[in-house]
Amino acid sequence: MKVKGKTIWITGASSGIGEALAENLFNQGGTVILSARSVDRLQAIEQRLNAREPGRCHVVPCDVTKTESIASAVLQVEKLTDRLDILINNAGVSQRSYFTDTSLQVIRDLMEVNFFSAVSVTKAVLPRMISQGGGHIVVISSMAGKYGFRMRSAYSASKHALQGFFETLRAELHDKQVNITLVSPGRVKTDISKNSLTGDGSVYGKMDTGQAKGVPVEKCASVIVRSVERNRKEVFIGRGEVFLLVVKRCCPAFYYYIVNHVSPT
Repeated sequence: MKVKGKTIWITGASSGIGEALAENLFNQGGTVILSARSVDRLQAIEQRLNAREPGRCHVVPCDVTKTESIASAVLQVEKLTDRLDILINNAGVSQRSYFTDTSLQVIRDLMEVNFFSAVSVTKAVLPRMISQGGGHIVVISSMAGKYGFRMRSAYSASKHALQGFFETLRAELHDKQVNITLVSPGRVKTDISKNSLTGDGSVYGKMDTGQAKGVPVEKCASVIVRSVERNRKEVFIGRGEVFLLVVKRCCPAFYYYIVNHVSPT
């Protein structure tokens, strides 16, 4: 599926991978609908993109942790376009705390943002995709959804949950012309570590050394878009994180040594 001429709804579009995807998809001729809680940041992106070609970028504010906000956003999306070709579930937040120092409320909050939001938005748009004859759902998971890493217990759990849920949904939709691409980025140069939650729910506020040296966000977005166009079922983006997945499969003892000794930040 070429993205030119397609309508794409992106959650978590106000920064990071979501913003980079909006830029990439718009430049390739797609119509992008941007959602997040940060309306000012979304409107700045909308203004920048529509200055190049008016009418192909729209803002639909949405708090994906609230059912009523999702319902309102879906209605707005339906009014904006007759067809939704691609949904990109990108909204998410990371973690920087050990489990023993993390409240149950923070764990629930991480699951709500990272897992239940993607399920809820997908649930809301899926009937339309099926009735229109097909579509594509993209899920931004993480390499943390493939293995555990210190200070990421709840984050990793939420991403593992995404993997299991959408792998199953893909099987259930195999004859409905609705495709699913699971994206597992490793460290990408965004502010995800700065925005991470600590054990008491406060914002971490620091740029991890590894994050600062991560894959450029523009390159990450480019790989994701190419993967969607090629209808890839799963894609891994990163450097050492992808290597670590291979090590886990081929030499588990070495993998466990690495995760026990490599800095989590």
